[in-house]
Amino acid sequence: MKQLLRKISAITMAFVVLLSTMSFTVSEHYCGHKLVDRGLFSKAEACGMEMKKPSSSNNCELKKSNCCNDQVKQFTGQNELSTSFSSLNFEQQVFVASFAYAYLNLFEGLAGNIIPFKNYMPPLVDKEITVLYQVFII
Repeated sequence: MKQLLRKISAITMAFVVLLSTMSFTVSEHYCGHKLVDRGLFSKAEACGMEMKKPSSSNNCELKKSNCCNDQVKQFTGQNELSTSFSSLNFEQQVFVASFAYAYLNLFEGLAGNIIPFKNYMPPLVDKEITVLYQVFII
């Protein structure tokens, strides 16, 4: 149970670090006040009602407001997580290396219980030694 809880917490922490350092963009296309399309990591598709560029006639200019609107939301992750092992002095590097080695070897288990005398039979008893020497536990 303890190992399962440790594995679940390690996976959860890995996902937390991954999601906190990841950056992504959400693009939304509104037509009027209605959301038409939303795109994650890409641009949202248009509804086809955008205003075309007016022709270059200087006589008559009409300015109409465009009913379509694009909104882009950008979420940036952390960039300060990069620490280097070389910034530590020699004593700290030795401590980190020995601690990691000892911690990793702490969880190595034996393949099974090793019994060195499993293949040997006990000697046969010819005489009862406690009776022979009259040594009894009282």
